[in-house]
Formats: sequence, C-alpha cells, structure tokens
Amino acid sequence: MCRLLGYLGPPIQLARLLEQPEHSLIIQSYQPREMTSGLLNADGFGVGWYHALHDCEPFTYRNTQPIWSDTNLAELSRYIESGCILASVRSATPGQAVQISNCQPFRHGSILATHNGYIENFRQTLYRTVRDTLDDAYYRIIDGTTDSEHIFALLLQYLDYSTTAGDAEALQAALHATVSILSKWAAVDALRVGLNLIVSDGKQLVASRYASTSPAPTLYWLRDDPRFPEAVLVASEPLFASDGWTSCPENSFLSIGANLDVQTGRL
Repeated sequence: MCRLLGYLGPPIQLARLLEQPEHSLIIQSYQPREMTSGLLNADGFGVGWYHALHDCEPFTYRNTQPIWSDTNLAELSRYIESGCILASVRSATPGQAVQISNCQPFRHGSILATHNGYIENFRQTLYRTVRDTLDDAYYRIIDGTTDSEHIFALLLQYLDYSTTAGDAEALQAALHATVSILSKWAAVDALRVGLNLIVSDGKQLVASRYASTSPAPTLYWLRDDPRFPEAVLVASEPLFASDGWTSCPENSFLSIGANLDVQTGRL
C-alpha cells in the first residue's frame, strides 16, 4: 500500500507538507501507522504541483529511491511553492518493477492523480479488459506497468467524455465512473480491488476511498487547521495531531471546489 497526500489552498512551500509535520510523508514512508498491507513505502516517491502564479501544466518530481534517501528533495521542497500539491510514497505490488514510470503522481495535460490500492492479480485479470476499453489516445499515454497508471488512463477517458469539463463536477463524475466500472468488472470474477485516488486539475480536488472488501485503505481530510488556514488537506494518515481530521467513510468520495467547500457522498 502507498501513502497519499493532497493539498489545496494558499501557496506554501512543499517542505511544510513533506518534511515538517511530525507524521510527514517522509515519516510515513518508513513508519506508517495504518497500512492494511506491507511494512514500508520504500519503492520510490513522487510530488506533483501547479505553478503558484501561472496557469500552465503541472510539474512532477519522481524518484525510484526511498523518499528519505533523496538528497535533492530538501532543497527543492524549500524552494518550490504551490497552492495545489499531490504526493505519494510507493510500496510496490510484488512483481511490479521499481522504475520511474511506475512512480506517482501521474500527469496528463492539466490533470494530476495518484492511487493507493490494487487490482488483484492485475496482469492476469483486468489488464486486458482495461486496455481494450481505452481509446487509442489514452492507451498510448501508459508508460509503465502498474494497475495505477491504467486506472489513471481510464479516468482520463471518462473525463474526456464529460460535458462539464473544467469543474469539480467533471472530476467527480470521472472518478465515480472509473470506480464504478472497475468494481463492476472485479465483481464478475470476485476480485479484490482497492481504489483510493486523489485527482486534481489545479483548481479543484477530488478523492475516493473504496475497496471491494472491508477495511478499505484509510483516507482523511482536514480543513482550516491553524497550521494550514484556508486550506484543505487529504491524506492516507493524519500528518499531525488535530481534532479536525475527519475519516472518509468507506466507499465514499470527497470533492473540494475552488472555494474550498468540501462535499462528500457515497460511491
């Protein structure tokens, strides 16, 4: 299982999220508290962010090293500021290569996304089903071998089909459609799936907590904490002690609009 992090609010240094909290993503990489499988998140990491001043495609920094051993990250995270950030530390599924193309977040156009979970025996089960469903444009964007990147391509295709592109409703609809079709396919063969995702276009952010069997991987959100006023955080595990952290119910979605209004609902 991976550990995920999303932020939407005023521009801040990456270090305030990745390094400074007492249970930061770096700490979670080697001492997670709530993983349902695995012990460490040492198979790479990635950070994605949007420019604080200019409307342009997002940026990513990814590495196959454990996040705690990257000597460049501290310098970068003190320099870079953003109002929309996604990050992930990876615990690779057995048999999946530790390579840069398999590190998250994934990026395409204005969209960033990261996934915590799995599709059971993906290469032997839904691999062909997902790929046969994808239009050529989205089939071709897949560089790696993970179920996570195939899920991302499927979500992009549903987003492209949306008639309300450019708002949180479109992101929410694409996320809902992706979780719905994957859970439907999985149910046919009684496959286990875990589909915790965080997706953003730089202005809105949506997330899901879903698994075919309970317990689903954990996911929390926090709004307007004194440490991060006028902001919303979404994380696999709370970054610091606060009564404001709210656990997302199992099989639910979370939608955060540009005005930082938080909506939740069932998937």
